[in-house]
Amino acid sequence: MILSAEKISKSYGLKPLLAEVDFYLNEHDKVGIIGTNGTGKSTFLKILAELEYQDYGEISRNKLAKIAYLDQNTDISGEMSVINYVLAEKRESDLEIQEYEAKDILGRLEITEYDKPVGQLSGGQKKRVAIAQALVSNSDLLILDEPTNHLDKDSILWLEQYLIKYSGAIVMITHDRYFLDRVTNRIVEIERGNLFTYEGNYSKYLEMKSLREESLVGSERKRQTILKKELAWMKQGIKARGTRSKGRVERYEKLRDQDGLFKGDKVEVSSVSSRLGKKIIEIKHVSKTYDNKILFKDFEYTILRKDRLGIIGDNGCGKSTLLQIIMGIVEPDSGHVDIGDTVKIGYFSQENENLKPEQKVLDYIKDIAEIVVTEEGKITASQMLERFLFTPDLQHNAIGRLSGGEKRRLHLLSILMGAPNVLLLDEPTNDLDIETLTILEDYIDSFKGAVVAVSHDRYFLDRIVNRVFAFEADGINLYNGGYSDYLEILNKRMVEANPVKPKVIKTRVKSTSGKKKITFKEKHEYETIDQDLARLEKQIGTIELEIGAAATNYDKLQGLLKKKEQLENDLEHKTERWVYLTELFEEVEGQ
Repeated sequence: MILSAEKISKSYGLKPLLAEVDFYLNEHDKVGIIGTNGTGKSTFLKILAELEYQDYGEISRNKLAKIAYLDQNTDISGEMSVINYVLAEKRESDLEIQEYEAKDILGRLEITEYDKPVGQLSGGQKKRVAIAQALVSNSDLLILDEPTNHLDKDSILWLEQYLIKYSGAIVMITHDRYFLDRVTNRIVEIERGNLFTYEGNYSKYLEMKSLREESLVGSERKRQTILKKELAWMKQGIKARGTRSKGRVERYEKLRDQDGLFKGDKVEVSSVSSRLGKKIIEIKHVSKTYDNKILFKDFEYTILRKDRLGIIGDNGCGKSTLLQIIMGIVEPDSGHVDIGDTVKIGYFSQENENLKPEQKVLDYIKDIAEIVVTEEGKITASQMLERFLFTPDLQHNAIGRLSGGEKRRLHLLSILMGAPNVLLLDEPTNDLDIETLTILEDYIDSFKGAVVAVSHDRYFLDRIVNRVFAFEADGINLYNGGYSDYLEILNKRMVEANPVKPKVIKTRVKSTSGKKKITFKEKHEYETIDQDLARLEKQIGTIELEIGAAATNYDKLQGLLKKKEQLENDLEHKTERWVYLTELFEEVEGQ
């Protein structure tokens, strides 16, 4: 066991985050922590990492276990070089090996300027360096808070494969549902101060939670039935009996005082939008260059009413810049953007814009709109806040007292309160919990306008988009379908670019000089070679099935293709031996 926690409690002011919860972790456990923003997920990780302390309860840790922690917010500054930062506090005896490992991991995360001061890195680069520092530690326990935030698709895929193979224990928070599904073997949900544990990955969690909620519904129905019967009995008073049963009265009071069914925190929002005319947005021959780097050149596209566009590409390639050009925040070097007269854009940026720390949550929303009209009718700002899990007491809190995830949720609500008819979403999944993302996806389903989203979240893109714009070496290219469809096209291209070499069977010219002899080793090889050929052909068939199943996993696909190539080389060599031995035996028998 790496650690165990018993009856852990933690509160901030009057808000209880954890209420006497228990948690355990064994050496090969890979645990995903989920829950709505503000429920205490990050606080829980910090308590496990001994960066914060519980109010009550005990945590027992294996004294020999080494723990590495990755914070959600990477605050790196100063003149220390990248490589020295990653190798800080490493053992001198293993420094050379650790430096080699550090540079390999940094390279995989696309950081190659090892001597660059960390203070000069971009936000995304700082995150990668912090990840490298956590991984190089070779710890028994990795504690990761949103490790996929600000990573591009290739880095996420690499990190996913690294953690799948990682031999130590992992506890992590992530909103990336594909990542969560493939890496974890246990899900822990934090809900109203309690921990609910589900054995298995995210898909298994969804299945088990559904069963749990069905059971709760059944239990509540049974409770209400008994309560009605007991209430009827209580109302009879002493008509049918001289005195009431004391035990039965106590049972009634206990049933009456029980909490009713709680289905968990749910974010709910009806589609809010204004009328949209025929002309939406026309991007005409737009080009942009930064620091002599061409981001895009002569790009054009007409956004249509029902478009659901996903924009993907490496960090720094110009995705956010393209959205900012559409918004008019950044001027293109050439070309222009025409926006229809009825278009009202809701721009969800990576930063929580216009959030004043001292302003109350309710006043901030009221400044945008006091009432919005939805399909259900008129809804007040306070009611909309409640639908976004801002309880009345939270509504009167200063914005500065909210958690990072709660600020993102408030920023999202502020965008939707403006009743846009075109949504531009720049990394909307960063810092939003899975529950909020699910409801945002449902909202987009019923949204009557166009949606353009920059995102590295594969699940989110598969869920909402019908076209993908990919920033690639030859420009911005359009692909129909979701993210998985795009990956499948890339994988097919890779397979076509690395075709299987044709088998060449070499024949040997029979020798006429002298008599041939068969050695014992050749005799044994001849007797078993048919089984060897059958085994290799079966292995190749299995690999081909695995390649088909791994069409959306670039790293795994590469490994399988290499393995298939090796097996085919072995088969070719074994076939040559079969031809040689067959000819040899025929020649010996004819002597």
